[in-house]
Amino acid sequence: MERLDKVLVSQGIGSRKEVQKLIKSGEVRVNGEVCKKIDYKTDVNSDSLTVKGQALNYQKYVYIMMNKPAGVVSATEDNLDKTVIDILPAEMKRKGLFPAGRLDKDTEGLLIITDDGEFAHQILSPRKHIEKRYLARLDGKITPDTIKKFEEGIIFADGTKCQPAGLEISEDDEKTGIVTICEGKFHQVKKMFAVCGLKVEYLKRIAMGGLELDVKLPIGSCKLLTNLDKSLILVGKLH
Repeated sequence: MERLDKVLVSQGIGSRKEVQKLIKSGEVRVNGEVCKKIDYKTDVNSDSLTVKGQALNYQKYVYIMMNKPAGVVSATEDNLDKTVIDILPAEMKRKGLFPAGRLDKDTEGLLIITDDGEFAHQILSPRKHIEKRYLARLDGKITPDTIKKFEEGIIFADGTKCQPAGLEISEDDEKTGIVTICEGKFHQVKKMFAVCGLKVEYLKRIAMGGLELDVKLPIGSCKLLTNLDKSLILVGKLH
């Protein structure tokens, strides 16, 4: 059982003050009856809630796919740049949302935003081996030697060794590759190519686990994930 005002705030209906105003003005109904008590204890699993005549589909957590644009930082707040939370559609915003993992400021593509800390831990933990796939455009050609180095595990100048990674050359362009990693080291893909004498000019994450970025989702846009989408991420391996 939870307070009515707290439930409505958690679903992004408004701020606590705005929600309390709605309740006091008779805009909220519980099981068909107007409820003007802001501290009314409601059971979100069995009670029917409506706000201004619209049924409230309660969700304990939300899971959002964003096609992240370049120029936006993967953070909840930043003093200098817009964050991925700043550009969320108003109807998807709610308290506690954060990016599950990060993409560099100039990197585009698939980013998961949620308020479920346990789920985020599952998809980010190195022990889970959740694969991430990136499309990388480079300033030079990918060679068989480059692919071999990725497979063996790139070693950075400071001695850090990456786990073996997959690298495929695009059928259309030898300067474009598909990288598959199961780690998330700082600037990892860019550093891996740098060791091979190549500079990444464009980078986009296109998949996590078995979930691919929706090709119909415009850059900067978002959509809610289904339970099937969530399960695809957690399978770990791409298919």
